[in-house]
Amino acid sequence: MLRRTGAIGALIALLTALFLTRPALAADRLPGPADGGCAVLAPGATAAAERAVETACAQVAAGVWYTWGGGHGAQPGPTYGKVDPTDPASEHDPERLGFDCSGLVRYAYARAAGADILDGDASAQYYTHRTAARFTAAEGLAPLRPGDLLAYGTSADLHHIALYLGAGRMVEARQSGTRLMVSDVRLGGDYFGAVRVNTGTVEGPVLRTWGTGVWTKAQPSVRAARVYAFPGSTTIRVACQKHAEPVTAEGYTNDAWSYLPDYRAWVTNIYIQGPAWLDGVPTCTA
Repeated sequence: MLRRTGAIGALIALLTALFLTRPALAADRLPGPADGGCAVLAPGATAAAERAVETACAQVAAGVWYTWGGGHGAQPGPTYGKVDPTDPASEHDPERLGFDCSGLVRYAYARAAGADILDGDASAQYYTHRTAARFTAAEGLAPLRPGDLLAYGTSADLHHIALYLGAGRMVEARQSGTRLMVSDVRLGGDYFGAVRVNTGTVEGPVLRTWGTGVWTKAQPSVRAARVYAFPGSTTIRVACQKHAEPVTAEGYTNDAWSYLPDYRAWVTNIYIQGPAWLDGVPTCTA
């Protein structure tokens, strides 16, 4: 019995040694790019877009919380949140240092570009004048690259935004009571579309609007369908301007309208800071 017990002990010791010295199996490794973890998961992104993804993923790895209103301080970075009156799960957000969805996007691209280029909420970020390319919901994931911004909601109310990783995955600050996370891209429901961010020089005249709740239109007419309402003074890129339907508002009358390529919409020149016919903006040819 002693010899048998000794043999069993020796066998156990041998198996233990083999286990401790064997190569790690896939199941033992921490999630990485091959496992669908938080990383750049596809080729084709710019160096700046990859840095934005890496910045967001570092916050995921650090276990940072979603917090309503987080990330919208004077400078990009995590801040304590606020209570969302529509969400009981946000009661602890004022105690948590973190980001909401647009706060995370703002911080990621500020670190990537070296400047605070995406300050604002989800709508402001999706309709940014720093648009390099834009994609509709109907186009799906095929044209997207890591670092593209995925927006959810409607043209008048985009309520959520996330960064695409590639391979059908995204990094997001999703909701109160959760930490920043990696998720499968949700293409159904209210997925609105995606935008690729230009971190370099912006081409074309860049101007600012004034007023609050100013609607852009599908055509240069007050009767045309509404596209998006500027919540306040907003930086815009203007492609061209034309004479069309006269508009009377704010004590002014003007028939000049400007086409905004980032919104695929028109706005009366009354609400663009500058003269009635904008200097340096070409006339639309169509």
